[in-house]
Amino acid sequence: MSSHTIKKVALVIPAYNEGTVIGSVISDLHATFKNSGYDYRIIVVDDASRDNTIAEAQKAGAYVIKHILNTGSGGATATGLSYAYQNDFDMATTSDADGQHAAEDVLKGLYILAKSEVDLLIGSRLMNKAGMSRVKILGNTGLSFITYVLFGINVTDSQSGLRVFSKRALSGLKWKTSGYEFCSEMLWRAKQIRLNIDEFPIKAIYTEYSSAKGQNNWNGFNIVKVLLRRRIVEMFSE
Repeated sequence: MSSHTIKKVALVIPAYNEGTVIGSVISDLHATFKNSGYDYRIIVVDDASRDNTIAEAQKAGAYVIKHILNTGSGGATATGLSYAYQNDFDMATTSDADGQHAAEDVLKGLYILAKSEVDLLIGSRLMNKAGMSRVKILGNTGLSFITYVLFGINVTDSQSGLRVFSKRALSGLKWKTSGYEFCSEMLWRAKQIRLNIDEFPIKAIYTEYSSAKGQNNWNGFNIVKVLLRRRIVEMFSE
C-alpha cells in the first residue's frame, strides 16, 4: 500500500492546561505536514482546561473540541478518535500536548502504517532510550511488563502517547477506562478484536515542563490496581 493511497489524516492532541506550549506543538506539526502529501487536520481535544489552551490552539490553526467536564487522558483521546471515525478520516494519530513527541516521528509513524498491515502502531521511547531518565525507563518498563502479564501483549512502551491508527482501528477500538490506564487497556481491546499491533522507535523529548506534567511512578500503582480490577471482573463475566 502506498502512503499516497491514504490522504485524510487526523492528528489528535488531547490537552489539559497546556496553554504555554500547545501553540508551538501545533506549529511544529503544521511545518512538518504541509509538504507531506496528506490532507491533514490537527484536532485538539481540550479536556476542560482552566487556562488559555483553547485560544492558543485555535490561534495556531487547530480544530478544537471542548470538553465541559474533565474526563482524563483516556476520555479525551476517545473523543478525538471518535471524531476522526465519524468524519471518515483514513488514519489518525495521537500525540502529547506538552511537546514530548517530535512532529517528524508522528509523520514517520503514518508512513510506516500506510505501507504495512498494522492497525495500531505504538511509538516506543524504549527502543531507543536516549533522553529518558532511569526513573521513567523503570516505570514504563514495569507497566509494559504488567500489560504482558495481565493481557498477554508484549510491547516495550505500553504507556506511549504517540500512536497511529488504521481505519479498521478507528472503527472498532473502544475502551472503558478514562485515566492513564487506558494506554494498556487500549492494547487489550485491540488484541480482543484481532487488530495487528506493532511498534517503531521514537525520540523522547523531555523538557523541565514536560517532565513535570507527565506521570510519576507512584501513579503506576494506581494504574495497575485499575487494570487488575477490570481484568478480574471481565474474567469472571466471560
